[in-house]
Amino acid sequence: VSTSHLQLAAFVLGTIGWILCTVSMGIVEWRVWHVDNTTVISSGIAWVGIWKVCFISYLYVSPGYREQFCHKFSGYDSFIPHEIYAAQGLLLIAMFMGLLGLAATIFALRNVYMGVTHKTLIAPFFLVGGFFYIFAGLCVLIPVSWNFYSVTHNQSIAFPPSYYMPSSPAVQEAGAAIPVGIVAVILLLLSGTFSLSYRFPMTANTIMK
Repeated sequence: VSTSHLQLAAFVLGTIGWILCTVSMGIVEWRVWHVDNTTVISSGIAWVGIWKVCFISYLYVSPGYREQFCHKFSGYDSFIPHEIYAAQGLLLIAMFMGLLGLAATIFALRNVYMGVTHKTLIAPFFLVGGFFYIFAGLCVLIPVSWNFYSVTHNQSIAFPPSYYMPSSPAVQEAGAAIPVGIVAVILLLLSGTFSLSYRFPMTANTIMK
């Protein structure tokens, strides 16, 4: 047990990182667009996520909604930029890989705290969990970096007329999902590093073998 403190920390950090990864997927504020024409977008601000785009409007722009209008992206939408498609796929992979990392770490920690002395039931699972954490962190890093690059270069998106969105904003900035994703990356990479650092303690039986 005394040799697995870092791995316990890896489990805690990995859990938080996985939760933040999942949260970043659901946050619509990946890009915050500031627009000049407030005829439909009443607040002058629109939020572009990886699954949908939303804004506040005081007009009836969709059935049943008066103030907030959201339009979900479809897998057949050709106007969606590559970085958004990449974010959809990679974040789903990251969520799955992070879950596998947590499962492997839980199994290894369970064996440690139950006094299991078989090396093959502990060390390999910490290593596997570490690789899953790192892979998940990289899967989050790519879309976060790519979308942040698009924001800083004020890249446009050719929305169709039914979205009531301009093709380009006056100004755009990174939304809340970007820093949440960055923190998730840091925690997942740290968790993977801690898991990979595990060394099975040398005992008398181990030395004799």
